[in-house]
Order: sequence, then structure tokens, then C-alpha cells
Amino acid sequence: MLTRYAIFEGRLVPGTEQDFRRVVINRLVPMWRQFAGQTGLRITFGLERDEGAPEYPLILAITYPDRATMLAALDYPVRLESRAATQAAIAGRFEGRIHHHVTEMLDFPA
Repeated sequence: MLTRYAIFEGRLVPGTEQDFRRVVINRLVPMWRQFAGQTGLRITFGLERDEGAPEYPLILAITYPDRATMLAALDYPVRLESRAATQAAIAGRFEGRIHHHVTEMLDFPA
């Protein structure tokens, strides 16, 4: 399995934290859930970090069964729509950059 992360590196504009969460959950998550072939979607909102560590107010993780499925999902129309919606959602709320990382997941149950 592969997980593609969108890491929001930067900071939220002071006073917009709750609005940012609301917009992500209510507007963006429904779009992200429609990505073709995904087998799981997780979002995490940053709460604390080590002193001097970069700030990540949001990390989006979408899991796919394989690379072909992930690549097909990247061309899916709702993904392209979600990019514009993400830009609109973060405008005035988030200052920073978004970068993506693809990881291979190995699972070792307890």
C-alpha cells in the first residue's frame, strides 16, 4: 500500500484556526473522499511540536492499494476540482506551502 501525504507547512493566520478546521472538514474532506481508488483518508491537525520544529497545521494522508491506482486518482476530475477548492479554503487562513510525499506502508499489528 502507498500513502500520499499533503503536508501543509507554515502557519495558520491567528484567529482562523476553528474556521480552517471547519472548512477542511466540511468542504475539502467530502471532495478528498471521492478520489478514485483510495482505500483510506486521514487528516491530522497539528497541536504541538518540539521547539524549533517546522509547523504543520494540517497533514492529509490518502492511501491507495498501488502506484497505478494512485496515479489514476491524480488525474481524476474531482482531484483537480479539489486543488482549486483547497486554494480557496486556505486563502486568508494559511500562510505557507503544501508539499507532497508518497510512502510505502508496512503494517505490523500489535
